[in-house]
Amino acid sequence: MPEPGRPAGGPGADGPEGARAARRLGDDDVTARLSRIDELLEQVQAAPGPTARAAVDAVRALTEVYGEALARCLDHAGGAVAGRLAEDELLDHLMVLHGIHPEPPARRAARAVERLRPALRERGGDAELTGVEGRVARVRLRSPGCGSGCGPSSTGIEEAVREAVLAVAPELTAVEAVPQTASREAAFVPLDALSRRTAPPLGRP
Repeated sequence: MPEPGRPAGGPGADGPEGARAARRLGDDDVTARLSRIDELLEQVQAAPGPTARAAVDAVRALTEVYGEALARCLDHAGGAVAGRLAEDELLDHLMVLHGIHPEPPARRAARAVERLRPALRERGGDAELTGVEGRVARVRLRSPGCGSGCGPSSTGIEEAVREAVLAVAPELTAVEAVPQTASREAAFVPLDALSRRTAPPLGRP
């Protein structure tokens, strides 16, 4: 059987470039592996004894080493390249995890909301980051079936936005919904009122 992560024909079949490409993971593969890692770590942490504690310590130490390696890559990359790296969702997550993200929390929060907007719009909702004040992000929400003046409902939009923002900007402590700005409508004046205004008041010419 081929080794995990290697093509069936071995590196010689397609050359080194083909072998490296075969080891790459798609976004769905990354998500599946992250979920699996969480499950395994929960099982290890729940197991009693020194062996489980040693396994958790080993994972923690390995994570710290990889975090330091990523930080050194950012040091060599420079600002422009670091900004492009932040556009990749996986690298964005890892830089946040290790506390080495080159962008301020407000910009990360705005990008998280923008990434979430297509899914919200498919369900008839929407979200817009209005700003960050201190450690609080303020978001204007629109729930499905609501007009411009409708606030968040029980559809889960507010919670989804909160989780998305705090996941990429853990420096923030809260995400607060702000009310929609109702559009001003022209005041309705009855026709008979307009007619009365054209006549002069009693006692005056």
